[in-house]
Amino acid sequence: MHGEGDAPAADVAAYRAVELIHHAYLTGLILMLSSRTGPQRAAEIVFRTFRRQQLARFLPGLKKLGLDGLPHALACAQYHYLSNQVGGVKVEYVYESDRKAWVRYPPPRWIWSGTAICGIPSEVSRAMLRGWHANNGVVLGNPRLGFICTGQTVDGQPGLEGYYKEWDHDLAPDERLQFSPGERCPPFDPARAPKLPESDWPEERLRKVLRNYAMEYITSIVPETVAVLGPEEGGHLAGAAARLIGMQTYDDVATLLGGVEPGAAGFAETFTRLARGQGDDAELRTEGHSILVRQTSWRLMSERDNLPPAVFEAWNELWVGAALAHDRFMRIDIVERRDRGDAYWAWRFR
Repeated sequence: MHGEGDAPAADVAAYRAVELIHHAYLTGLILMLSSRTGPQRAAEIVFRTFRRQQLARFLPGLKKLGLDGLPHALACAQYHYLSNQVGGVKVEYVYESDRKAWVRYPPPRWIWSGTAICGIPSEVSRAMLRGWHANNGVVLGNPRLGFICTGQTVDGQPGLEGYYKEWDHDLAPDERLQFSPGERCPPFDPARAPKLPESDWPEERLRKVLRNYAMEYITSIVPETVAVLGPEEGGHLAGAAARLIGMQTYDDVATLLGGVEPGAAGFAETFTRLARGQGDDAELRTEGHSILVRQTSWRLMSERDNLPPAVFEAWNELWVGAALAHDRFMRIDIVERRDRGDAYWAWRFR
């Protein structure tokens, strides 16, 4: 484990733990929203989350993956195939023509890990497609490009699947996402699918990508939850989900990290390691009978400006939950908050 004075070297186990926590938080928050606010409001938050992700990541990702010169239907389908594959998502790609290409996410679905899929309304799954897939043609400046969904896992079909198609005419806004459940994706042939150069993706880099993949969804969904529901209701639900996830994932996180020493000192050391695993500059020091962990960065929300305090308070409940699972008599206090004008973020454990 990293303690006081250790250099922030690559810590693949911490990357894996951070990925686990934030992936579980994404799923848990969507379940919390679906069960507490209903399918329509949950779908609106998921739509806004995926639209924000699409606007921020799609075009840069096309260029990074070298797909920006392909016909648009192929570029979109290959983007989803390659980017999700790198992100650890089970995904398939099938070429049909230069104007039609399939993408399929077979079970188990990454985003709805385990039994969580049983609590996801169909509207929420559709909202992901409305937020991202339906907007690719708009972003590419191609009004003839749309996405046809032929199946959703949450509806009992063997995978979320569909195809990008370029029509001979411009599509109306409500035609950019269509549903055609009678069609089926052709068989997937891995030998004919696009590939990434293996030499460019060593283990450390892959684990960072997986970590970032999970964290970026939290970067979007927590602020969107607060924006849609307001800081009181949205902050409460996002925080309640975070606390539950912190408690539920703690044992798995501790196992990934090779164990956690007992007491406040052990938890603070692990908290510091996880903060560094998130890409932040955490430092630990002992002050009498308590331990202070201080960081100057909050990488998770570094691209978001003017966030309400409820966003940090909700996310911080991940660590409150983890601390409760570690030792329910331990106390954790936030003593400095950079989002409120302090020089640092700082937590005291005792």
